[in-house]
Amino acid sequence: MSELSREQIEHVSRLARIDVSGSEVVSLQASLGHILTYIECLSEVNTTDVEPMVHAIDVANVFRDDVVTPSLERAAALLNAPSTDGRYFLVPAILDAD
Repeated sequence: MSELSREQIEHVSRLARIDVSGSEVVSLQASLGHILTYIECLSEVNTTDVEPMVHAIDVANVFRDDVVTPSLERAAALLNAPSTDGRYFLVPAILDAD
């Protein structure tokens, strides 16, 4: 198992902006050590003839074509609004004007 020092764990936690206690450092040393050991095992796999890829499966663009269509009329858009002045949606103020 790869062993990480306390300083390395604290450095990574600072980079991630995560406060970790002393007991969490010990736990993270073991957990991250297991992860690094697994990564080391993966590096032993022969990938000489394997093409690099972005995704593990083929991905196709699922977006539809951007087609211009008429907009919803203002009256129809305001129809189900809880509060309107006939032209705009009226919503409660969230900022103080003072």
